[in-house]
Amino acid sequence: MAEVLVCRNGEMKDDTVRIVKTGDVEIGVIRHEGKYYAYRNLCPHMGGPACEGVRMPGIEELIAEDKTYIGQRFVMEDMHIVCPWHSYEFHLETGINTCDKALRLQKFNVTEKNGEVFVSV
Repeated sequence: MAEVLVCRNGEMKDDTVRIVKTGDVEIGVIRHEGKYYAYRNLCPHMGGPACEGVRMPGIEELIAEDKTYIGQRFVMEDMHIVCPWHSYEFHLETGINTCDKALRLQKFNVTEKNGEVFVSV
Protein backbone atom coordinates (compact mmCIF):
# COMPACT_ATOMS: atom_id res chain seq x y z
CA MET A 1 0.00 0.00 0.00
CA ALA A 2 1.32 3.43 -0.94
CA GLU A 3 1.26 6.40 1.40
CA VAL A 4 0.47 9.95 0.35
CA LEU A 5 1.75 12.83 2.46
CA VAL A 6 -1.10 15.08 3.61
CA CYS A 7 0.67 17.58 5.87
CA ARG A 8 2.98 18.01 8.80
CA ASN A 9 1.26 17.31 12.10
CA GLY A 10 -0.32 20.54 13.33
CA GLU A 11 -0.53 22.26 9.91
CA MET A 12 -4.26 21.55 9.62
CA LYS A 13 -6.51 23.27 12.12
CA ASP A 14 -9.57 21.55 13.54
CA ASP A 15 -12.63 21.48 11.28
CA THR A 16 -10.63 22.05 8.12
CA VAL A 17 -10.30 19.85 5.06
CA ARG A 18 -7.39 19.26 2.70
CA ILE A 19 -7.83 17.63 -0.71
CA VAL A 20 -4.91 15.46 -1.86
CA LYS A 21 -4.64 13.76 -5.23
CA THR A 22 -3.07 10.46 -6.12
CA GLY A 23 -3.43 9.58 -9.79
CA ASP A 24 -7.05 10.32 -10.71
CA VAL A 25 -8.32 9.94 -7.14
CA GLU A 26 -9.08 12.93 -4.91
CA ILE A 27 -9.10 12.27 -1.18
CA GLY A 28 -10.56 14.67 1.36
CA VAL A 29 -8.71 14.65 4.68
CA ILE A 30 -10.75 16.20 7.47
CA ARG A 31 -9.41 17.12 10.89
CA HIS A 32 -12.03 17.20 13.62
CA GLU A 33 -11.32 17.38 17.36
CA GLY A 34 -7.68 16.50 16.76
CA LYS A 35 -8.42 13.36 14.75
CA TYR A 36 -7.98 12.85 11.00
CA TYR A 37 -10.56 11.22 8.69
CA ALA A 38 -10.00 10.50 5.00
CA TYR A 39 -12.59 9.74 2.34
CA ARG A 40 -12.63 9.69 -1.44
CA ASN A 41 -13.93 13.07 -2.54
CA LEU A 42 -16.72 11.44 -4.53
CA CYS A 43 -20.33 11.23 -3.42
CA PRO A 44 -21.91 7.86 -4.30
CA HIS A 45 -25.18 9.62 -5.14
CA MET A 46 -24.18 11.57 -8.28
CA GLY A 47 -20.40 12.01 -8.08
CA GLY A 48 -20.30 15.35 -6.28
CA PRO A 49 -17.26 16.50 -4.28
CA ALA A 50 -18.60 15.22 -0.95
CA CYS A 51 -15.64 16.26 1.21
CA GLU A 52 -15.85 19.87 0.01
CA GLY A 53 -19.25 20.40 1.60
CA VAL A 54 -19.97 21.67 5.07
CA ARG A 55 -19.70 19.60 8.19
CA MET A 56 -22.51 19.88 10.67
CA PRO A 57 -23.78 17.96 13.66
CA GLY A 58 -26.56 15.42 13.32
CA ILE A 59 -30.05 16.41 14.37
CA GLU A 60 -32.14 14.51 16.89
CA GLU A 61 -35.92 14.71 17.12
CA LEU A 62 -37.12 15.26 20.68
CA ILE A 63 -40.27 13.32 21.58
CA ALA A 64 -41.94 13.52 25.01
CA GLU A 65 -42.97 10.43 26.99
CA ASP A 66 -46.56 11.00 25.84
CA LYS A 67 -45.26 10.88 22.21
CA THR A 68 -45.77 14.59 21.54
CA TYR A 69 -43.18 16.42 19.50
CA ILE A 70 -40.96 18.77 21.51
CA GLY A 71 -38.48 19.93 18.88
CA GLN A 72 -34.98 19.18 17.67
CA ARG A 73 -31.43 19.47 18.95
CA PHE A 74 -27.98 19.20 17.46
CA VAL A 75 -26.00 16.09 18.40
CA MET A 76 -22.46 17.46 18.56
CA GLU A 77 -20.95 13.96 18.98
CA ASP A 78 -22.32 12.89 15.57
CA MET A 79 -20.69 15.20 13.02
CA HIS A 80 -21.82 14.81 9.39
CA ILE A 81 -20.17 15.51 6.04
CA VAL A 82 -22.74 17.18 3.75
CA CYS A 83 -22.21 16.84 0.00
CA PRO A 84 -22.52 20.31 -1.58
CA TRP A 85 -24.41 19.09 -4.65
CA HIS A 86 -27.55 17.50 -3.17
CA SER A 87 -27.00 17.63 0.61
CA TYR A 88 -26.51 13.89 1.09
CA GLU A 89 -25.19 13.45 4.63
CA PHE A 90 -22.56 10.96 5.81
CA HIS A 91 -21.38 10.24 9.34
CA LEU A 92 -17.87 11.67 9.75
CA GLU A 93 -16.69 8.68 11.82
CA THR A 94 -17.77 5.99 9.34
CA GLY A 95 -18.58 7.58 5.98
CA ILE A 96 -21.98 5.85 6.00
CA ASN A 97 -24.99 7.79 4.70
CA THR A 98 -27.37 8.92 7.43
CA CYS A 99 -30.49 7.58 5.64
CA ASP A 100 -29.29 4.66 3.50
CA LYS A 101 -26.62 2.40 4.98
CA ALA A 102 -25.86 1.01 1.49
CA LEU A 103 -24.46 4.43 0.49
CA ARG A 104 -21.05 5.19 1.89
CA LEU A 105 -17.96 7.18 1.13
CA GLN A 106 -14.80 5.21 0.35
CA LYS A 107 -12.69 5.41 3.49
CA PHE A 108 -8.89 5.56 3.68
CA ASN A 109 -6.59 4.93 6.63
CA VAL A 110 -4.71 7.89 8.08
CA THR A 111 -1.44 7.45 9.96
CA GLU A 112 0.76 9.87 11.80
CA LYS A 113 4.50 9.22 12.00
CA ASN A 114 7.63 11.28 12.43
CA GLY A 115 5.54 14.45 12.71
CA GLU A 116 3.73 13.93 9.41
CA VAL A 117 0.25 12.79 8.40
CA PHE A 118 -0.22 10.21 5.63
CA VAL A 119 -3.15 8.59 3.82
CA SER A 120 -2.75 4.95 2.76
CA VAL A 121 -4.01 4.21 -0.75
